[in-house]
Amino acid sequence: MTDTAKHTPMMQQYLAVKAEYPQQLVFYRMGDFYELFFDDAVKASNLLDITLTARGKSGGEPIPMAGIPHHSAEGYLAKLVKLGESVAICEQIGDPATTKGPVERKVVRVITPGTLVEEALLDDKRDNLLATIAPNGNGFGLAFLEVSSGRFEATLLADSEQLISEIERLRPVEIILPDDALFKQSLPESVQNHPGLVNYPSWHFDADSCRQRLTDHFNTQDLMAFGCEHFPPVIRAAGVILHYATAMLQNALTHVNHLQTYQPDDALVIDANSRRNLELDTNLSGGKEHTLFSILDNAITAMGSRLMNRWLNQPLRDQQLLNNRLDAIESILTEQSAADFRKSLKPIGDLERILSRVSLYSARPRDIFVLGRSLAQLPELQTLLQNQQTEKWQQLATRLATYPQLTTQLSQALVENPPMMIRDGGVFAEGYDPELDELRNLKNEAGDYLLALEAREKDRTGISTLKVGYNRVHGYYIEVSKLQSDKVPADYVRRQTLKAQERYITPELKTFEDKVLSANEKALAREKLLYQALLETLNAQLSQLQATAAALAETDVLVSLAQQALTLNLTRPQLTTTPEIDIRQGRHLTVEALSDQPFIANDSCFSDQRRLQIITGPNMGGKSTYMRQTALIVLMAHMGSYVPAETAQIGPIDRIFTRIGASDDLTSGRSTFMVEMTETAHILHHATPHSLILMDEIGRGTSTFDGLALAWAIAEQMATHIQGYCLFATHYFELTALAEQFKNTVNVHLSALEHQDKIVFMHQVNEGPASQSYGLQVAALAGVPSNVINAAKQHLQRLENQSVSQQQTPAPETKTVQQFDLFSAPAITPSEQTCLQTLRDLSVDDLTPKQALQTLYELTDTLKANS
Repeated sequence: MTDTAKHTPMMQQYLAVKAEYPQQLVFYRMGDFYELFFDDAVKASNLLDITLTARGKSGGEPIPMAGIPHHSAEGYLAKLVKLGESVAICEQIGDPATTKGPVERKVVRVITPGTLVEEALLDDKRDNLLATIAPNGNGFGLAFLEVSSGRFEATLLADSEQLISEIERLRPVEIILPDDALFKQSLPESVQNHPGLVNYPSWHFDADSCRQRLTDHFNTQDLMAFGCEHFPPVIRAAGVILHYATAMLQNALTHVNHLQTYQPDDALVIDANSRRNLELDTNLSGGKEHTLFSILDNAITAMGSRLMNRWLNQPLRDQQLLNNRLDAIESILTEQSAADFRKSLKPIGDLERILSRVSLYSARPRDIFVLGRSLAQLPELQTLLQNQQTEKWQQLATRLATYPQLTTQLSQALVENPPMMIRDGGVFAEGYDPELDELRNLKNEAGDYLLALEAREKDRTGISTLKVGYNRVHGYYIEVSKLQSDKVPADYVRRQTLKAQERYITPELKTFEDKVLSANEKALAREKLLYQALLETLNAQLSQLQATAAALAETDVLVSLAQQALTLNLTRPQLTTTPEIDIRQGRHLTVEALSDQPFIANDSCFSDQRRLQIITGPNMGGKSTYMRQTALIVLMAHMGSYVPAETAQIGPIDRIFTRIGASDDLTSGRSTFMVEMTETAHILHHATPHSLILMDEIGRGTSTFDGLALAWAIAEQMATHIQGYCLFATHYFELTALAEQFKNTVNVHLSALEHQDKIVFMHQVNEGPASQSYGLQVAALAGVPSNVINAAKQHLQRLENQSVSQQQTPAPETKTVQQFDLFSAPAITPSEQTCLQTLRDLSVDDLTPKQALQTLYELTDTLKANS
């Protein structure tokens, strides 16, 4: 940055710190402010809209400087974190009174987007994940850590597709990669373009070093208990993430006490595109409203909301686990039972994140107060759980321990409404600590003493307006007006001169001041000591408290799902072992919630005879809604929730694919059609007979002939090779002929009525193909000018007149589809028909070569004469 020798000792100290943290903004503590210098100051001034000033000079130029008050730093930090910035907090750790030269300073914490624990910096309903990717040939080791709760998981991924899917599911805010350009280039573009990438020295990814870090942290001989002993890529990813988080927080992370490995196939596989299309917890515009999560989330606690989000994004395939959840919901499916649970959960705070701050010794007094209030509710909740007979509730009752001694201690320790920070004092209740009470009494008695002193001094001096007061700067004083200053006794020593008053101190008042101020300092020091001891007491039971917090979160989710089952008229799905999806009168919860009109429910039934369903009907008729609601009902069943249907029987499902809508991918130079085909290719390569597949308007991004040919071939592949549960929506009516070719294919359509050139969408799914597409009517509804609509009608009539009345493969006993048939042969003339008939009547074996040649000449002449 600059030659440090030319700077003051303090600036030399700053530059040494900055050299260690070149990528972070350094918040350098100076008294009551955090100051930033040089480029950091310029950048912070722009990002935070704070004043840019200057301090001293470097190379003859003023040093840019900007600062923020330390007591309000969280608001500024929150803004920087949202912008993706990292901040190194450099605090004064030396004593200014005993230090010569600059006070000793040290970076005590590096705040990065993925290592947040502060309540004000976190979204209480979203996980805040830090991830690491380690190379493994064509695959990857992936680990993720939520520092704010201690959740630590890792897995081995086979290829880029799995990596994209997991990153989309987890949505980490920060991803650590080895600083290897070739490895980064090998990653999928969506990962390369992630805004939170951190390049970390590759030597940190050494497998032996990472293994040692993990065994040291968990105090184990090996990693067998965590299921990753024989998976070096997983070990590397997990070891690096633990090292990075420890370095950033400058803490041993004792609350991270377990590593869980998992297999991606244990859950229903939902690729990144499908997650976006289904709008599970993020809508297509990137917002949080109008999503399935926004409808289902009725949790009382923030940790319950986060767990529900995880269940929604990681639906399980294990039917036993799912039925345990469904049994638990069914057992409290009365208004009174759900209300009792919700009332008992009401005082519970976000224990997961509070306990993390406890382990880091950064918990605030209000955190501890909420923790104590929450622990006081546990006996009542445990009784409610024990009264339920299902396996899941009994498990939760066992995991939900009570802490009578700790609860009593916390209730006695803190005042009812403690201050925000321990440095403010007044945290502990009277009677908790005799020594603290004694120190406080000195302060409380000061008021009586000062009143008595003021009365005595008025009598002694005869100054009736004399006052005894105090301020933080000058301490205690006796105030006299200047008009009466001539009456001041000789033992009064002037302390401060104001415009109309003089302030004095006496030996007696000085002695009292020293005693009281000393008592205040000692009381605050005593409170800090008591607070540290309280945190140590909590840390001694941290693991058990974390298990209790996890049980509370799960209880909250199940109660929330039960409440929503009552409120939203949901029913229990039946999970079967036979291959089927049989949904009767299913609904789309999000569309239903947004609509002013009653939602039209529909059946969605798959069996061996109904594997491929060709869906036709008008735009805006409800095809996309129908397809999505089928997927969402299946997904809800696999998170262990009741579903919006009259009945639902669902067999084994391994994946959900959706190919709905597309747009240009400008960052990678891919057109709409390229995006469409890429997504389609992914489905064709990965779908199985147990997959639910939604495909909408395949082939519409290219020419009509190409598009129809592709759609036909893809639908054939679905019917003949993949044979999954496929909803195939299309405007190519020619595809309805597939139902005649394949026994596992059927036609369904969304109905509409036309009246006086206007269209009414019925949103009702019926068997068979649609009669027409109603494209012109939809265009008119959209506001296309009437002259354009009229011209379109004329063009449509001309195209229909060119089409043949006889199709190659007409659907029997169905109304003829009024659409230009691209696969039909051109119309033939009467003379051509005569020639064809002549050929049909010929007996070729009875003709001599001369007769055959003569007949050929005659037919040729006939065709030429009529051409």
